[in-house]
Amino acid sequence: MSRKKTKKIKAIGFLIILLPLILFFVLSNKNTEIKKESSETPPTQTLNTDLSPISGLPCKNYNRRPFAIMLAGDEVARPLSGLQSADLVVEMPVLISGMNRLMAVYVCGNPEEIGSVRSARHDFIPLAMGLDAIFAHWGGSSFALDKLNAGIMDNIDALLYSQTAFWRQSGIPAPHNGFTSIEKLTNQANKLNYRMENKFEGYPHKNVKIQSSNVKSRLIIGYPDINKVWWDYNPETNEYARWRGSKEEKDYNSNLQVKSKNIVVMRANSRFMEDQYIDVDIEGEGTAEFYLNGQKIEGTWKKEGSYQPTKLYFYDNLGKEIEFVPGQIWIEVIEPDKIVTYEEIK
Repeated sequence: MSRKKTKKIKAIGFLIILLPLILFFVLSNKNTEIKKESSETPPTQTLNTDLSPISGLPCKNYNRRPFAIMLAGDEVARPLSGLQSADLVVEMPVLISGMNRLMAVYVCGNPEEIGSVRSARHDFIPLAMGLDAIFAHWGGSSFALDKLNAGIMDNIDALLYSQTAFWRQSGIPAPHNGFTSIEKLTNQANKLNYRMENKFEGYPHKNVKIQSSNVKSRLIIGYPDINKVWWDYNPETNEYARWRGSKEEKDYNSNLQVKSKNIVVMRANSRFMEDQYIDVDIEGEGTAEFYLNGQKIEGTWKKEGSYQPTKLYFYDNLGKEIEFVPGQIWIEVIEPDKIVTYEEIK
């Protein structure tokens, strides 16, 4: 065999031996680059959007249209059923004497009993409209029924549907014995072909844990006599516990004291109308105070239009929209000249 041919055979043999090594090096380097690229690229994060637009809490009903239900403020009707299950509660004077009514709004909660259900008052209607809610009530003042009967918003009146969406509770004197449930209201709303998907844009909530105060405090709302309300802040639970008429405000369904994460004091003027009724300026704008995380924030509120489905906005004094703590929101509507005190307690 010639030397030339021998060299050729050796060269081929060398390539055969070297080729696997080259392939191993190339593939190993490529895998290293892929792993490096993978480690440098953060995984795609799926945001949890299954939250109530009002309370900011996760629930399977997050996209359900809210029900806004009128509740009694009378002492004889206490304890009310279903307060703790509400995403939001509005408390507002409705008579010149200072008697209050409440409107409890439900997205997540499904209490089997809500009541006592009472008549509608016209000042609550724009607030319910602004939440894209279905308004539930047992009759109403002439001012309220004029609006509702004209079709200004979707509503369920017990005077029309007392046998299907509401009931009278035995052992409780009328008119405080009217009750309902989310299940019954949902069934009735479907029969009326009401839209059931929520379109309310929602309130912003703090997406990071904020350091709360470590000081116990008391917020006193200057409603008169038996309607006087105060909230005691517990730094250990970061909650405000509600008292009314010098007694714990309890939810009849659980027999536990009502507690909320956020208290809004909304200042609004009012004036006498007729038959003891008053008219409250809950459209327009005014001052407000916000109590969350054991802290007080000064600010304002604003709601545009007259009986329009516009959102009730809340801002701090820098014009930034208030970010609530995830949990129940309680709005206390009160005259600008009424005294509200906030003090440390032992």
